[in-house]
Amino acid sequence: MKQKTDIESLDALIIPGGESTTISRMLLKSGLYDKITQRINEDNLYIMGTCAGCVLLAKEIMGNENNNKLLHAMDMKVERNAFGRQKESFERSIEIKGFSEPYNAVFIRAPIIKKVWDKCEIISKIDKKIIAARQDKFLALSFHPELTNDFRVHEYFFEMVD
Repeated sequence: MKQKTDIESLDALIIPGGESTTISRMLLKSGLYDKITQRINEDNLYIMGTCAGCVLLAKEIMGNENNNKLLHAMDMKVERNAFGRQKESFERSIEIKGFSEPYNAVFIRAPIIKKVWDKCEIISKIDKKIIAARQDKFLALSFHPELTNDFRVHEYFFEMVD
């Protein structure tokens, strides 16, 4: 997207990893925040959020010292950088509901989903930590599927859109 009006022609949006505070501020400054939340409220936009995007899709965030402006799309509470700093980044084979084979996930300063409620469904965990959830038109992931050559997560999202 180059202009905030470009959002009007989209069926789906991927909010990538990065720094959730920076992305939040950019969305607000550009006017995209209002456009995206309008489309969420109209129930006509699919969104996949990876890492920082996962944080922004939440209704609640633990310790929001940076005053991130959340999109309030999913019934979940997240914790930023829950697996540690950059040096604690890792890869791990995970099970994802609906996938027949394990998925090799890349975690970089990853958040975790602390809790879900109402219509939000857990689709993957590491031990007891929630790392992926789905609700209606939204998919939240703690990890970075764009850093692998396994396109099943993207295919899963595109099947949601169909």
